[in-house]
Formats: sequence, structure tokens, C-alpha cells
Amino acid sequence: MDNLKTAIVGCGGVARVHAHAINDNTDAQLVATVDIIEQRAQRYAQKYGVEGCKPYTDYKEMLKDPTIDVVHVTAPHYLHAPMVIDALAAGKHVLTEKPLAISVEQAKDMIAAGQKSNKLFGVILQNRYNLASCEAKKVIDEGKLGKILGARAFITWYRKEEYYKDSNWKGTWDKEGGGVLIDQAIHTIDLMQWLIGDIDWVKGNIANHFHPYIEVEDVAEALIQFKNGARGLLYATNFYSYDADIILEIHGENGKIFIEKDKARIKIGDEIYTVEESQEVKEGKSYWGSSHATQIADFYNDVKNAKPHWIGPKEAKASLDIVLAIYKSKGQEIKLPLE
Repeated sequence: MDNLKTAIVGCGGVARVHAHAINDNTDAQLVATVDIIEQRAQRYAQKYGVEGCKPYTDYKEMLKDPTIDVVHVTAPHYLHAPMVIDALAAGKHVLTEKPLAISVEQAKDMIAAGQKSNKLFGVILQNRYNLASCEAKKVIDEGKLGKILGARAFITWYRKEEYYKDSNWKGTWDKEGGGVLIDQAIHTIDLMQWLIGDIDWVKGNIANHFHPYIEVEDVAEALIQFKNGARGLLYATNFYSYDADIILEIHGENGKIFIEKDKARIKIGDEIYTVEESQEVKEGKSYWGSSHATQIADFYNDVKNAKPHWIGPKEAKASLDIVLAIYKSKGQEIKLPLE
């Protein structure tokens, strides 16, 4: 299955990262780009596509091309579900950006579509591929940290007025599905639950303190109770003075793992060592990290080997459930998973 033919649906900011990863980390060929703004689709086709790369304004027209093997969905959140379901039904392998969806119902429909299809369905949660994350997972799974007692996560970023006002979907419940939690914090939420395990219940609150022109939250706090007894604390905002490095700490009976951005400081007993990412971010925002390319290359290897991609819709629903549970909570315990 050499030279897989690929399409990107949604030619916004993160699509650049996908395009570079396809061109630099796989032997796939970008043969189609899709965006409702024709100039965007044309620009991406000319800049990133192979000769003859075809721009579209309607993704359903692109799906009619039987030569396209893989579809990347990098469109606004509310479009993930219909686009993924349609692409799977058209016989394409699909890799979608986070979040999986903006509702439990959408997520369940996507899981069902993936089960019905014989094609691969992956979800971008690239921070699981960071060296710091991988080392943390290894230390925890090997039992070196001992019983996990707690975790804390802090996401303190900044989104200016133009970030929302220049978009027709950001800052809305029906299109973005939420604010700082579903957009900025979901990667860290995903790492916390991936590292520690299944969750019993969530209790939290959201508010809007700084962006009165949007519908959704710009600050959130939550208590996350894990089934293994660990207690997780979460604070997220996008009205700090700059995009500070994310902090995630895991506390165990034998030591601590302290992750700051993509660097981990691990203390087990008297032993202390660090693990840090060395790759540069070729394109895109630095706080996205450099692991998009790693996950995308891994997904293409799975396609070629007819092997399910390990970060599929069921995996991705776990972090979505936490986000949606916090939205639902209003200070009350919400049991997980959401059904």
C-alpha cells in the first residue's frame, strides 16, 4: 500500500501541521484539499499538494473519488462527526483532529460508524507521543511510582478578542462545543486520564470572566475522582497574560512525575532524572508540540499493516466525557463514562 492518496478537509491553521506531516513523515501523496472558502482550498493544494492536487469546496464531492485512501478531518469541531461518518461510509481511512465530537450522541454514532467500517479511524491526541508522556506512562505501568495518590493540571493560556471575533464558530456551544476545556485543555485532560486510569466521577464548574462576547467558558475547575482512588485537580483558563507552559503532576507513594510542556522531571525515591523532547515544531503553534508528525506517521504505518490505530474513537471519548461531565456538573458529581 505504497503512495497512499490523501485528502485534507478543513484548511485552517492545524491543517498546515497535517500537510507537513503527510509530506515529511509518510510516503503518502496529498491529492485533494477541501474548504468552504475556495481560495483556502486552492492555496493549500498549491502549497502542499502534489502536482494536480484538486481543491474542493464540498467534501462530499471529494469523497466520490475512488482513488483517495485517507481523509484527514481538520474542520471545526461540530463537523467532525458528520465528516468522519461520511468518509468511513465512503470507504476511506480517517484521521480526525480532537475533540472526537461535541456531544455524547455524536461520539457514539462515530464509534458505531467505525465498528461498521473495515477502515481505520484514528483521533489526534498527539501529546501521548511526547517523550515525556511516554516515559511517564512507562514509569507508572511498571509500578515504579507505586500507588497513584493524586494529580494536578494547570492550563493557563491567553486568547485575545480577535481569536474569537475572526471566527464564525469559535466561542459557540453549537459549533465549538465549549471553550477552554474542549479546545485548549482537552489534551492535558486526556494525558491525565491516560496515565492514571478509569474515572469514577467528576465535579466541576465553569465561568466566563474575560470574554463577554462569547457564549462559552474561559475558565474551569474540577475535581476528578479516579477508580483507583487517586484524586485529580484541574484548572484551565485562556485569559492569563500569555500561553504559559502546561503543568501536569502525578503524585505516587514512591515519588512524583512533573511534566512541564514537553519535559518530564521524574523522582523515584532518591533517583531524579529528566526526559525532554528534542524535535522542533516545523509549522504550527509551539504549544501544540512536535508529536503530530509522529502520530500521523504511526497512523499511516497502521493503515499499511492493516492494524487498528490505538487512539481510536473509544479512546478519544474518555477525555471528551470528562469535558462534557464538567459542563454538566454545576458543582454536582457526574458519574463516568457518559452514556
